Amino acid sequence: MMRRALSSSVLRAKGVRVRTALGLLVAVLLAGCSSATPVSTASVAPLNVLPKDAARVYPSPPKDPQPCNATASELPPTVMPAVGQMPSGSYMARIERRGFIRVGVTDSTYLWGYHDPGSGALTGFDIDILRQIAQAIFGSSDPKFFHEVIVSNADRKSAVESGKVDVLAETMTINCERKKVIDFSTEYYPAGQTILVPVNSSITGPQDLGGKRVCAAAGSTSLHNLVKPGMPRGIKVWQAATNTDCLVMLQQNQVDAVSTDDAILLGLEAQDPNTKLVK
Repeated sequence: MMRRALSSSVLRAKGVRVRTALGLLVAVLLAGCSSATPVSTASVAPLNVLPKDAARVYPSPPKDPQPCNATASELPPTVMPAVGQMPSGSYMARIERRGFIRVGVTDSTYLWGYHDPGSGALTGFDIDILRQIAQAIFGSSDPKFFHEVIVSNADRKSAVESGKVDVLAETMTINCERKKVIDFSTEYYPAGQTILVPVNSSITGPQDLGGKRVCAAAGSTSLHNLVKPGMPRGIKVWQAATNTDCLVMLQQNQVDAVSTDDAILLGLEAQDPNTKLVK
């Protein structure tokens, strides 16, 4: 599958298979009777409901690459500004005057941005990156300086463009089309699109996806890459609001595979030992 660079830092400017076992405990009390009347039982099929906003989609192939160095970034200043002394007129100075930074994050990508099951706090690699930005501006990542805004996969670009967030950290591919309207940080994690399937699946790679149901998150480049030249014909593409919803669909046998960046799929695989990555 395609290799691409992820920058989880974009700057402003430019049930799981719910097997409901309904155990009906019936106590039959028959006064004056010496024998119990047999009770007939009926089997209950497991619930199988699509996650909210999941749908079959028909994405267009990705556009031809444009002549740009998508992962190029400006050199940092020789001396980084000191805490409390952001350059006059800079966007960092505006954030400093406001007294807090608005950070866009996901809360559904295990290992990258998710709620810690013990504390309930947002944690993960991308969260750590954002806390370092707050630390650089305010000298602390205390919650009073660090306001988290949950942003869906489909709304990442618009959240940055509209100013809803000052900076967003989420597993996001750097490409020329996106660089027209938003600025990316330096690439800090190279990733490649791959596939997650059940451990007993016959799918061994993208060549086996013809006629299969494959899920990817809405608003992702992964959707378009599933129908790019060279991919098997007849892939039935599904989108869900989050990659976690795609995992739920896989567990409920509503799709045959999930396809997105390996960095994300590693988190899904860690959550479900009945799945595996294939390339």
